[in-house]
Amino acid sequence: MKAVVCTRYGPPEVLQVEERATPVPRRNEVRIRILATAVTSSDCYVRGLNLSPAYRLMARLAFGWSAPRQPVLGMVLSGEVDSVGPDARSLGVGERVFGFNRHRFGTYAQYVCWPEDGLLATRPANLTDDEAAAIPYGGLLALNFLRKGNVRAGQRVLVYGASGAVGTSAVQLARHLGAQVTGVCSAANVDLVASLGATAVIDYTREDFTDGAERYDLVLDAVGRRKSAAALRRCRQVLASGGACVSVDDGTPKLRREDLVLLGELATKGEISPVIDRTYALDDIVDAHRYVDNGHKRGNVVVAVT
Repeated sequence: MKAVVCTRYGPPEVLQVEERATPVPRRNEVRIRILATAVTSSDCYVRGLNLSPAYRLMARLAFGWSAPRQPVLGMVLSGEVDSVGPDARSLGVGERVFGFNRHRFGTYAQYVCWPEDGLLATRPANLTDDEAAAIPYGGLLALNFLRKGNVRAGQRVLVYGASGAVGTSAVQLARHLGAQVTGVCSAANVDLVASLGATAVIDYTREDFTDGAERYDLVLDAVGRRKSAAALRRCRQVLASGGACVSVDDGTPKLRREDLVLLGELATKGEISPVIDRTYALDDIVDAHRYVDNGHKRGNVVVAVT
């Protein structure tokens, strides 16, 4: 099969397309023919180890010292089950699925074997594979941190970094939960964020949200402290009584299969829509990583595998 291998930690050019043996599913695993994946910011962090020295050391211990132990990166997929291993019962050959696995990786390839009881669910029938691959990463992380912020109907939620993969999902999901949403993004993305359901959008290049009179029950930092540190240091001055400030850097997310199923149901009903900035071919994975590294993507960058 064709796969993209991360030969060492470094810039996008360390990724190389190679021929590798097609994996065989083991006990309780299914093999998925991947039709689409996505390049996430997490993929780029793993590839480049663009972390603080302390976190870089921990990452080397966790992922591999000089190169990832699992050389085929990629965390999300949309595809079709084409083989099942011993004792696999819940998914059958031919089923269309989408999913997320932050531990096994392997989706920068034509095939991958994942546990059938992991973060896999039936792909929404009304979505293409490209669209389905744009849901799990941002959607699951956004759900986790909105839940951490205990978002309820009628509350005011501000999403800082509202135009990224997590941000576009957070705006839509907070709106679905009944919150009044304010998005913070650049001028180029104001219309996009408004179209996702934000009742107000702040262009951070012209206005500092912490200078406003509005008070929020939750401020969700959807980009991480490296990019939003200054805003986060001041965010508590715009919190309502009992309000919270939550960052995507706060702890390890608790990702659940039932949340992936929920995202699929919401997408089927049109309650949430995937946001795709660009789509690349698998052979152009280096260009896709270069683009994500620039830090200005809108929503998701998808890779069409076949």
